[in-house]
Amino acid sequence: MMEAERITTGTQPDHLFDHTPETLRSTLADYGEPGYRADQVLEWVYRHQVRGFDEMTNLSKALRQRLEDSFVLYEAEEVHQSRSPDGVVKYLLRWADGETTECVSIPADDRRTACISTQVGCPVQCSFCASGKEGVRRNLSSSQIVEQAMFVAHRAEGAGRLTNVVFMGMGEPLANYAATVSALRTINASWGMDIGARKITVSTIGLPTQIRRLAEERLQVTLALSLHAPTDELRRRLIPWAESVSIAELVEAARVYFDSTGREITLEYVLLADVNDQPEHARQLVGVARRMRSNVNLILYNPVDGLDYRRPSDRSAGAFLQLLREKGINAHLRTSRGLEVDGACGQLRRRMTPPP
Repeated sequence: MMEAERITTGTQPDHLFDHTPETLRSTLADYGEPGYRADQVLEWVYRHQVRGFDEMTNLSKALRQRLEDSFVLYEAEEVHQSRSPDGVVKYLLRWADGETTECVSIPADDRRTACISTQVGCPVQCSFCASGKEGVRRNLSSSQIVEQAMFVAHRAEGAGRLTNVVFMGMGEPLANYAATVSALRTINASWGMDIGARKITVSTIGLPTQIRRLAEERLQVTLALSLHAPTDELRRRLIPWAESVSIAELVEAARVYFDSTGREITLEYVLLADVNDQPEHARQLVGVARRMRSNVNLILYNPVDGLDYRRPSDRSAGAFLQLLREKGINAHLRTSRGLEVDGACGQLRRRMTPPP
């Protein structure tokens, strides 16, 4: 499992989204520029969301050219987008090395959420998911993770400021730990995207060691644990990586995370018709949820071409939800969004770039 942490990003350009105020001041000092120039550059990038250095009009032409020659601002090229009648837009981005990833804009009445990826493909290879069908190609760099959130923010099109970011796209965020944490800090920082930690969610299949490390970062982001099954036996059938990690280990790591951050764990549970959506599964899930400070987020399966899993009926999902609530579990059924735009992770990339 830990092999995924050693997947490299390859040779990357000096991307401005990789810089903090301190590192940018150091670089600009080498140009003979005062420290406040770094603050001006970052304000243009994150507050004004400029797409090029030539737009930074309070900088000299010479400095703008030096920045243009030295840094990459936006690396990715949009190669496709799919729009749903409910306002969800999924984008397929191509990076400089030709690899592609997805990010999604999800509007709601009082918020707008960016769903972003952390890897090209996914090493976890859940049996019901499109993201990992061809495995993982490489990690995304911190700058590439941030760039997706900035890309969605820039494409607001009158829908309002980006308010939430979820690391729920392609890849396992905690298998790309350093880049994920660096991106989290930039997205959260007042000098960066300035999105509150409690409005950022990191979704993980469950890597206990990395969950404990994330707890020590004291970032107070929401941790979403992709459980998807209430027993080890069923979970191992659905998630190959679960062979080496038990639910008991995940529960203990989740407890550590809550104790360190005070943040309740979200248990994500994709409902698969006649697989994990029966009353017995709901009762077993109650037992898991009661072992930690948690809430349960039920998700109706988005069907993937070529896979045999089916979406449960609304009646079946409603009964599952009701049983959880009757047992005192704080549970919700997530509203399905983006069904018309290859809404499940990896579907658009799989359709647009089929394996050879």
